Amino acid sequence: MNQPDELIIKMQQGSESAFASIYQLYSKAIHGVIIPVVRDQEIAEEILQDVFVKVWNNANSYNINKGRFYTWLLNIARNAAIDKTRSKAFKNSQKNLTTDNFVHILEGPDNLSGKLDAIGLQRFIDNLKPICIQLIDLLYFKGFTQAETAKELDSPLGTIKTRARNCINELRKIVVRT
Repeated sequence: MNQPDELIIKMQQGSESAFASIYQLYSKAIHGVIIPVVRDQEIAEEILQDVFVKVWNNANSYNINKGRFYTWLLNIARNAAIDKTRSKAFKNSQKNLTTDNFVHILEGPDNLSGKLDAIGLQRFIDNLKPICIQLIDLLYFKGFTQAETAKELDSPLGTIKTRARNCINELRKIVVRT
């Protein structure tokens, strides 16, 4: 998808209709990034709304010349979702999980298809090595820190950092080629 620079500029100038259009363009993809991290539809929708409030309130902090809007938006969403999972209230609410929450766990860590289809990355991820798929899942979709990922994979932290950087660079090359 090409970046809607004209809409972004109008939003930055205070156009509510441009903001509504941006919401329509990006909300489904952003929701697809949030839901695997929090694993709760209601909380994901709440975070999605918070993300777009932040986008509206901080629209002028985005610079078209410094990076893609989607990346900026994705970082806001991912950080908001991770912040939510690290909050005390969220952790307390997860102590009594329903059986619905275990379906995701039973599907296994490599089941990224639903998550990736929502944001259009499946065709790119399919070209990565299995370790890269696993790292991207843990770090970007499940919200693990690098230290938590190292512990989960029983690997040294330095190895995880290097592999993550290499995997992201490889993914970047794949995306640019297409």
